[in-house]
Amino acid sequence: MATHSEFGEKTSAIEVAKAFADQIKGKTAHLVLASRTDAKMDVISKRIAESFAGVQVSKVQVDLSFPDSIKHAASETKKLLGKLNVIINNAAIFNKDRQLDSRGIEMQFATNHLGIFHLTSLLLPLLRKAAETSRAGAVRVVNVSSAGHFFSPIRFSDLNFAGNNLDSDEKPNLEIPGFVMPEGMISAKGYSAFAAYGQAKTANILMAQYLTSKLKDSGIVSYAVHPGTIATGIGRGFSPEHYQGMLDTAEYVKSIDEGAATMLVAAFDPALNTGKETYLSDCQFAPAMPFATDPVKAEKLWKLSEELVGEKFEL
Repeated sequence: MATHSEFGEKTSAIEVAKAFADQIKGKTAHLVLASRTDAKMDVISKRIAESFAGVQVSKVQVDLSFPDSIKHAASETKKLLGKLNVIINNAAIFNKDRQLDSRGIEMQFATNHLGIFHLTSLLLPLLRKAAETSRAGAVRVVNVSSAGHFFSPIRFSDLNFAGNNLDSDEKPNLEIPGFVMPEGMISAKGYSAFAAYGQAKTANILMAQYLTSKLKDSGIVSYAVHPGTIATGIGRGFSPEHYQGMLDTAEYVKSIDEGAATMLVAAFDPALNTGKETYLSDCQFAPAMPFATDPVKAEKLWKLSEELVGEKFEL
């Protein structure tokens, strides 16, 4: 279990940071921001500099839907850092309509899973270097998943929503208690934004589980977290009515500060050095759908991901 059982839904990231400040106290902090939007990184860099003058901040531009951009970002990061203690993979899109990337891969899966899979895998040497001088389990990979993984397992038979027949254990679950599916959200060819999002978020959890199973003995563990329902820009492709309808299904809508809290628990809580569980929500371990924690599916997904990016990574 996590160190602070009192932490929960309304715990802020500031509270978590204060609780685990001793995990980085006295160390040289170098924070690398990665985003496709340079202007947004400029705003954040300025805020950090104003509040924490001793923290070095660097920027790396990356578009997670383009392999060449990912490779360039990894190369730039390696120039900046000799080792990397924590990766927080917090980037996602949510497309109302079916889109494919340049490789013909469904865009949510390509960005929300393959992009972070590829970037993290390329940065593994930096993680291994950090693990050489860190406590076992203190080097972390944190994937920001979602309770929305409930919507779908990995559709190995029809990854790209091309209309192929699905195996019985690959079918989406779009009837969630308390959730009302907006009208017009399933296309004539069977594409559902929610199923596509769920598939990618399931992939985030399976990736974390697989990384821990392979890297734990090297001192590296990985977690996937549900940050909570937060009013961010991820739903900007939907009408205001649809987007508000999605927010209304949540019992509580978190602030940005509250939404970041579980990520920081996953990144810095020393009680999580063991890597015994994978999925967290509201700053505590939580159950995920069985299809999101199946070790056989985790290995199958890893091998498929290597095939799709055209690279194999030694774990």
